[in-house]
Amino acid sequence: MTRSYVRQLSTILLDAVTDKDPLVQEQVCSALCALGESQPQEALSACEEHLRQNEKLAPPYRTMVLRAMEIVVSSHISELDKATARAIILLAFSEMTKAKDLVCDWQQAASDVLVAVGTRFVSSVMEELLHGLQPGILPHYFVVRTLANLSVSNVFGTVPFLTSILGTMLPMLAAAKHDTMRGVFCYALQHFSESTLEYLANLDQAPDPTVRKDAFASDISNAYDILFHQWLPSREAKLRLAVVEALGPMSHLLPSEKLEEQLPKLLPSILALYKKHAETCHVSKSLGQILEAAMSVGSRTLEVQLDSLMAALHAQICVPMESASPLVLNNQKEVLRCFTELATCSPDRLLAFLLPKLDSGSERTRVGSLQVLRHIINSAAAQMEVKKPFILSSMKPPLLDTNSKVKRAVVQVISAMAHHGYLEQPGGEAMIQYLVQQCALPPEREPQKPGADGEELPADSVRAVSVRTLYLVSTTVDRMSDVLWPHLLQFLTPVRYTGALTPLCRSLVHLARKRQEAGPGALLIKYDGHVTLPSPYAIATRLLAVSSNPYLGDGRGVASLGLLNVLHRDIHPLLGQRWATTIPLLLEYLDEHTEETLSQKEWEEKLLVFLRDTLAVVSDNTWVCQLSLEICKQLPCYNGTPQEKNFLYKCMGTALGAASSKDVVRKHLQELLESARYQEEAECEGLACCFGICAVSHLDDTLAQLENFVRSDVFRKSIGIFNIFKDHSENEVEKVKGTLILCYGHVAARAPRELVLARAESDILRNIFQCFSTKDPALKLCLVQSLCMVCQAICSSAQASSFHFSRKAELVAQMMEFIKAEPPDSLRSPIRKKAMLACTFLVSLEPALDEQERTDMIHSCLHGIMAVLPEPEGEDGSKESLYPDTMHALEDLLTSLLRRDMTPQGLQTMVEHLSPWIKSPRGHERERALGVSACLLQSFLEHLHVSALVPFHNLGLLIGLFSPRCVDLWPATRQEAVSCVYSLLYLQLGYEGFSRDYRDAVAERLLTLRDGLVHPDPAILFHTCHSIAQIIAKRLPPDQLISLLLTLFESLGDPDKNCSRAATVIINCLLKERGNLLLEKVPEIVSVLRSKLQETPEEHVLRAAQHSVCLLAAQHCEAVVSSLLGSPLPYDSHTCALWRALASEPDLPTQVLGLLLQKMTRDVPFKESRAFLLSSSPDRVATLLPLMATCALSEVMSVPASATAVLELYPQLFVALLLRVSCTLGVQLPRSLQAKERRATGSGLASRTLEPCSSAVGALQLALVRGGSEEVVQRVELERGWESLRTSVGHEEGVARLASAMAKFAGPRLPLVMKGLVSTQSSVYEIQRVTSTAFLAELLSSNVVNDLMLLESLLDNLVARQKDTCSSVRRLALRGLANVASGSPNKVRARGPQLLTAMIGGLDDRDDPQSLVALEAMAGLVKLLDLVEPGDLRPVLLHVAIRIRPFFDSEKMEFRSASIRLFGYLNKACHGDCEDVFVEQVVGGLAPLLLHLRDPQAPVASACKFALRMCGPNLECEELTAAFQKHLQEGRGLHFGEFLNTTCKHLMRHFPDLLGRLVSTSLFYFKSCWEDVRAAAPMLTGFLVLHVEPELPPQVDLEHLTAALQLLLKDPAPAVRMKAAETLGRLVKFA
Repeated sequence: MTRSYVRQLSTILLDAVTDKDPLVQEQVCSALCALGESQPQEALSACEEHLRQNEKLAPPYRTMVLRAMEIVVSSHISELDKATARAIILLAFSEMTKAKDLVCDWQQAASDVLVAVGTRFVSSVMEELLHGLQPGILPHYFVVRTLANLSVSNVFGTVPFLTSILGTMLPMLAAAKHDTMRGVFCYALQHFSESTLEYLANLDQAPDPTVRKDAFASDISNAYDILFHQWLPSREAKLRLAVVEALGPMSHLLPSEKLEEQLPKLLPSILALYKKHAETCHVSKSLGQILEAAMSVGSRTLEVQLDSLMAALHAQICVPMESASPLVLNNQKEVLRCFTELATCSPDRLLAFLLPKLDSGSERTRVGSLQVLRHIINSAAAQMEVKKPFILSSMKPPLLDTNSKVKRAVVQVISAMAHHGYLEQPGGEAMIQYLVQQCALPPEREPQKPGADGEELPADSVRAVSVRTLYLVSTTVDRMSDVLWPHLLQFLTPVRYTGALTPLCRSLVHLARKRQEAGPGALLIKYDGHVTLPSPYAIATRLLAVSSNPYLGDGRGVASLGLLNVLHRDIHPLLGQRWATTIPLLLEYLDEHTEETLSQKEWEEKLLVFLRDTLAVVSDNTWVCQLSLEICKQLPCYNGTPQEKNFLYKCMGTALGAASSKDVVRKHLQELLESARYQEEAECEGLACCFGICAVSHLDDTLAQLENFVRSDVFRKSIGIFNIFKDHSENEVEKVKGTLILCYGHVAARAPRELVLARAESDILRNIFQCFSTKDPALKLCLVQSLCMVCQAICSSAQASSFHFSRKAELVAQMMEFIKAEPPDSLRSPIRKKAMLACTFLVSLEPALDEQERTDMIHSCLHGIMAVLPEPEGEDGSKESLYPDTMHALEDLLTSLLRRDMTPQGLQTMVEHLSPWIKSPRGHERERALGVSACLLQSFLEHLHVSALVPFHNLGLLIGLFSPRCVDLWPATRQEAVSCVYSLLYLQLGYEGFSRDYRDAVAERLLTLRDGLVHPDPAILFHTCHSIAQIIAKRLPPDQLISLLLTLFESLGDPDKNCSRAATVIINCLLKERGNLLLEKVPEIVSVLRSKLQETPEEHVLRAAQHSVCLLAAQHCEAVVSSLLGSPLPYDSHTCALWRALASEPDLPTQVLGLLLQKMTRDVPFKESRAFLLSSSPDRVATLLPLMATCALSEVMSVPASATAVLELYPQLFVALLLRVSCTLGVQLPRSLQAKERRATGSGLASRTLEPCSSAVGALQLALVRGGSEEVVQRVELERGWESLRTSVGHEEGVARLASAMAKFAGPRLPLVMKGLVSTQSSVYEIQRVTSTAFLAELLSSNVVNDLMLLESLLDNLVARQKDTCSSVRRLALRGLANVASGSPNKVRARGPQLLTAMIGGLDDRDDPQSLVALEAMAGLVKLLDLVEPGDLRPVLLHVAIRIRPFFDSEKMEFRSASIRLFGYLNKACHGDCEDVFVEQVVGGLAPLLLHLRDPQAPVASACKFALRMCGPNLECEELTAAFQKHLQEGRGLHFGEFLNTTCKHLMRHFPDLLGRLVSTSLFYFKSCWEDVRAAAPMLTGFLVLHVEPELPPQVDLEHLTAALQLLLKDPAPAVRMKAAETLGRLVKFA
């Protein structure tokens, strides 16, 4: 039985090998291997027999079988007996040699089988192979190849045969005419040689230690002659490569004299192959082996070949690296290995060849030569030791090469030299200098384009490699410490090495710390013999200057300060303790910021404080003067970096300020003025800062030096100290003047205040005044900037109040001229800002300006700023800040002017200047004007001092000007307008006598309202406007009311529509709040209103006028309603406005809504008519009167004021509108209205749709909102219930969502609503019965019906509806009864029998052909089972289980999901009390549940997970229950194979008797219509078989099962065929 069954399985699988799907083929092979794992002998015999009996089986399929055999043999070689091995060997040899032509995959597979068997039965394999290796007859290709592979896989077993094999094979070499055979002979000789060399290298482990190299010498020599002399010259490239690969290892076995004799011929022949082959890795490898063999025998003939060898190898190393393929990389490694051999045997010849190439040839030649040089420095260090000076001298030409690849190679050579002591030799300094030069390369200058030959550039730039190399050499090569220190210091100060500062400083810090550790307390820099080292002053100046831009160059600020800290003793002996505190603080500041967040100004100030502190600690005038001299020397070096030069000027000023020698100060200031480059803006500013900083300590000397320079020839355009400027132009002289003026400004700003006041007009302003006639913009800017600084210095002086500025008016007029000269529509320079700042300071000085001068100043400034266009997007930061800064300057100026006249009239005058801009049609002008107004009013309020109670007579006019702007189109304007009103109200309170710190609760609300004005929603804006109007009405004095109203009436015609509407809102609010005071003024007000309505026929104006018209309906409500209902549909805007107006009066809405409800329900909702005589069903057309009433209801209830009336009629409105919705599903408009609806929709004029159902839904929503049930509307909207409600398909769902929301948010309304809906049970409209049943059914899912004591009556009503003729009503009634489980679970036990009876009745409903009632019953039972009494459930349990079982395999997903989930709940209900008869149902459902886990529908798979988790406890197997709980959690992915394997393992361990039942059930699913389930069925069978105990009696009909699986192997789905093959492999368990 065993043998026959394994054979049967194997035969089935072998027949399936011919499957067209590759994955199935692989699975069939895996199954064969699985059979082989269990019964290797049988499986191999079956495969052998199959191949023998099916001679016509195609080679690809024979290959698959042979591969399976090779896997089994490799895994179970120790279990094979000789007979089986012999049979396999004969088969494999036959398969391998059957076809004379090459069929590589097939024959290779057979060869692999032989090699696998040969690992144990080498003699038998060798015997068979030697039969194929007969003397005088060319063997089969794969016989030779198999011998070669066998020699590698079993070295110790094969090498003893090699002498006989070679003896037989070598005579055949001459007979091999085809390149294929020659190639395989080469392959064999290569592997034979490698095996022999390995055998000889491990003789201590070999079975025959007497084997010697000489035993192979003769045969290898003979083979060499044929390969070299006959085959190597072949035209076939593959053959030549095969020969070369063989010659490499063969050279080690040649007799030494033969090798010596052949080298002169062999090496040139090998080298010649470089020109014939693109892939030269094998040639290089073989050449390396030959060179190694020649070196091992001490060859003397190698010297003759050196030139050609080096030339050929050098050409190989210079081949471009077109790709990083393994072959290319390996070729380079092999070539370099060859160079190592050459360097070992003849270093002089190699260097003589190599070094001259460093200065000649192409880039590739130079790069390749440098690569070889680096390699031999590392790999042949002993031979190169005495060649160091020669190599160093030869490196001079590469150091001058500009090619980036050459540079990179040079840096790598320098790195190798550093590790081997080259840089300690004379000439090593040049290498270090070169390395530093490459570190200094700027990143932007790195070449970015491919080379001319198409090569890609190295991944790392030259600079990056150099930086890494310098740091590594400094920190890891101990011998380099004395070489690099202090030599690297000389690279700190030259500007050309600026880019290398960061790596230089890091390396120097490391070297310095090593020296400090070696000798603490000693000076690090010794200048004896090092005249080129920079002085301490030069080092300090340089490092401080570059630290000003700390994040450039990879963070050179941190590196420079770190080096300064280390060198503190060498800079000055007293600095150590102070710098140990201050420098870490600077470094911490840098660490807290980034390049984007660092404030350059703050950072430079910190460095200057550090410098001042350093100078104070040193306190040595000589040292300070030396530092100043060094700074002066280094200034020209920074011409290319303006920012750093600017900072260095400030350092110069700081140093001069600390110097005590006035002669030194004057001398350096003179030099700075003479040498400055006045064309550079940054340098001019730096020079001015220098003078300002110096003036802190040396004011007289600074002013004197400037005075001397002003008197020089420069200002007379004649020859003088500036004769270096040949033909200098007027522009250059203006730049000099501008710089000097800036110098005066900085001197005034920084010098001591008590000294400046006395020198301001006589020494400083006198020289500035000389330049006012200029037209040069730059000079103008310098003038106003300096004037600002001077005026600010004067004003901040303690004696400023006594200072009389005689030329104040002249200076103000000049500033105004500067402002007027600027372009009116753009802001390009800060001249206006600086001029207004200067005027701000001047206003506070005596004498005061007269009225006309004040007016002209205000007019000029406003016209110069307000009309400027808004700043464009995307400008740089300085330009973006110019706009707000200029506006702040204007605000400061106007505020200073206002403080000169702090009266209501003074304020009025200032606002009159701003009024045209406040009313401007251009938004940006209004925004600026309101902003300035708010600033002025705030300042006026802050500085208000009322000595007597006086009236604020112009309050109404001012509020009327500002308040309509609270809804301006520009958000900022709106907020500023409210700020103005806020300030005005507090000004009124101030004039009424309230203290400044008094806070009025009403006025304070304006601040909250102001914050909300950023919202763009017009409704919110106008609501806020109304609130603002209420506040104004409460706080406005009565005498100001009419002036405010008249001002607002004028605003009704404002071109800004928002402001016009705001005026309307404020007017209406004022009339409502304060109209009782306007009795005498009513005619005037009405007259103005009428005229404005005629001028402005806007809707908001019309709406305001209609406010009083609504009173008419209070006396004739029914007539008004009837008249309005007579208006044609769709209602126009005026009709809609009137409907909405009716709800605005307190007494009208209830009457109006009652009348409309009567009109809506009195007539039938629709009439049926046939559009065509032959149409199958009539169309439903809406009747007009109910439709009109519905639309009117919507309009009335859209007004919030209707809320009270809606509350009063809530139940009637809700029921009527809900039933109206149901009756209008699918109802059409009358034809006369359809065209109107289309026109209104197309023109966009329709405010509400006329579509009957949608209009009813809209009215229902409004009724809920106005009835206080807004949460209901929101919840239903959130759940998309309104959309469902108006469609026939989703109507039930929409009703359910509405009922759920009502139960949650409108519970107290439900009794009357339910009463109205219950009465529809007898409705003639079936849809109304469905709608009411759906609503009532959903109510039962909420506990609110129990709380309201509605449960019993509701249940009785739904039970009665089970007899309804409509299946939808019966279905919904069942749903409602089941909902008791969630709404009132405590009531389920009492009603259990009744509820179960209803559900089982639904399962047995025969009048529903689609079984939807049964589906609802199953869903209901799921809800109820956990709650009913066990005694009530037990009698029906089996009936339910049997009734739902057919639905497990239903074609409809909903039925499968519901029935399986219910089955799970039935199991859950039985936990701990499961009768045997129900356990049978559990066992019967186990296989379907497991297989439906692979159901294509996710809900079904989820239901199966739940059901299986519930089934587990009833099976009374803890392991199985635990597995179900672990793998089948909801929301977790399921690895089906792993889970099924675990489940089957536990099933077979605890329930082995179920095997037959489970397998027979799974057989049913072999024919399932779902592919995944069909694939899971054999999978289940396979895992069951895998885990069944073999000693148990068989429960499975193997023949039937095998036949079924065999049939599945022909399934159209590859996945099914794969699983069938896998299971067949597991059936070996039954063998």
